[in-house]
Amino acid sequence: MKKLELLSPAGDMERLKMSVLYGADAIYLAGTSFGMRSFAGNFTPEELPQAVKFAHGHGVKVHVTVNTMPRNEEIAQLPAYLEQLEDAGVDALIVADLGAFTLAGKYAPHCQRHISTQQSIANYECAQSWFDLGAKRVVLARELNLDEIRTIREKTSKELEIETFGHGAMCVSYSGRCLLSNYMTGRDSNRGACAQPCRYQYALMEEKRPGEYFPVYEDEKGTYILNSRDMCMIDHLDDLMDAGVDCIKIEGRAKSAYYAAIVTGAYRHCIDDIAAGRQIDPVWRNEVEHVSHRIYSTGFYYGEPGQYTEHSRYIRDWQIVAKIESCDENGLALCSLNNKFHIGDALEVVGPDLRPFPMVAGNMHDVDGNPLDEPRTPQMKFTIQLPRQVPPLSMIRRSVDLSAK
Repeated sequence: MKKLELLSPAGDMERLKMSVLYGADAIYLAGTSFGMRSFAGNFTPEELPQAVKFAHGHGVKVHVTVNTMPRNEEIAQLPAYLEQLEDAGVDALIVADLGAFTLAGKYAPHCQRHISTQQSIANYECAQSWFDLGAKRVVLARELNLDEIRTIREKTSKELEIETFGHGAMCVSYSGRCLLSNYMTGRDSNRGACAQPCRYQYALMEEKRPGEYFPVYEDEKGTYILNSRDMCMIDHLDDLMDAGVDCIKIEGRAKSAYYAAIVTGAYRHCIDDIAAGRQIDPVWRNEVEHVSHRIYSTGFYYGEPGQYTEHSRYIRDWQIVAKIESCDENGLALCSLNNKFHIGDALEVVGPDLRPFPMVAGNMHDVDGNPLDEPRTPQMKFTIQLPRQVPPLSMIRRSVDLSAK
């Protein structure tokens, strides 16, 4: 079985560095136009070459999303944008629109063309047709099960790469194509601005009784009739490889740098364990429980996932308190504060290729050398004594229940 490529999100430069240093084989990002996550930080024309240089310097490929469906007034701007991506040295473009696909072949000829999940590729004829037109990879519809993926692999050219989603938020609509947010909030879900109204709790209101709400019961707690769980395939990576998947994608360009780092690191170690014929180390598998997430499921890979109707809240059991900018050989670390904590608190340290280890918050000082009991100002710099040296961009976290009640 071919080892899975790990494709991780990069919503901005901080998240890019986290994904790269925590073990991604490739990262995907967007410029300021034509991308499906307009609320992520994204990359300006000046930032994009820097992002590519950093990733390539660590042997990591860069995929750029050009996956909106451009309107007439937008399409004329696309050739110049594609030329920017070509000049920046981008490795692949993720496209959904046939016109954008054709223009990419003309104006960014050195970039591979990958077909977005927005195209809802669900059969081998469609996948092969895109390959025949010049696509290097297809990102399959999220609604497929493993047997359907296996059939697509068997009946398409071996040179065609298959990518599937393996972790992150799922959409209630077919391949993520939905207009509910547009109608309810004016935020275009197909331009990356979805307000996620499918997560809302709904009730009925009778025309002649305004303001009187009648709950739509699934149980005594109410119902979330459109709610979807998050996907997590970390326990089934061997099944994905056996089905012929070449690349597994982590969803989350709009999520935090902490999320990008922890989930990437977890999948990196588990993929490596499977490829080496080892049992997955439970320490790394458990890392996906350390990020904010909804109840996990395996999506459609093993059949209908079913709805989770109790609530749409996130599980938040851990909080990052500081990022480590540098650390000397004695374990004295210079940090940037994310959330306040106190001397004596029980903490955990995790980092790039660094097995998580516990510690108790000890000696801390501000940049002027004054002792600290509790760093309080967000982004303030301070030093803390760690039990040992750790790499830059390691993080300090603590166990705390922040889940919505």
